[in-house]
Amino acid sequence: MNKDLLYTECNFKAVRSSGPGGQHVNKTSTKVVLSWSLELTTAFDEFQKVRLEKYLATKLTKDRMIVLSYDQSRSQHKNKETVFTNFIKLLEKGLRVPKHRKKTKPTFTSKRKRLDSKKRTSEKKNNRRPPKL
Repeated sequence: MNKDLLYTECNFKAVRSSGPGGQHVNKTSTKVVLSWSLELTTAFDEFQKVRLEKYLATKLTKDRMIVLSYDQSRSQHKNKETVFTNFIKLLEKGLRVPKHRKKTKPTFTSKRKRLDSKKRTSEKKNNRRPPKL
């Protein structure tokens, strides 16, 4: 994954943060909004785009764009770095191919342990019952 190419493809926009904060919030644009088009990107091949589209299905807009925002810091530069880092993590997670799971059977010992513990629990509960007359 070419992070420099992705960085150039991203559109960053600074907007005013919402919520409480007094004078600083009212006069500075520290919230950063990142938008990136999956359709127009040249950083990934078609196979990767399909994987990303499937993984990011709930996060994509109708135009197949991702829009992320971040406003935790009072610094616009920190917010920009953080939103881009989160974006990269999201893409890396979407591109990760899961390992193929090998089916296994429980071992004889594990079966025996499970049945023994069930038997012990059953005996314990039977001992709690009042005696039959």
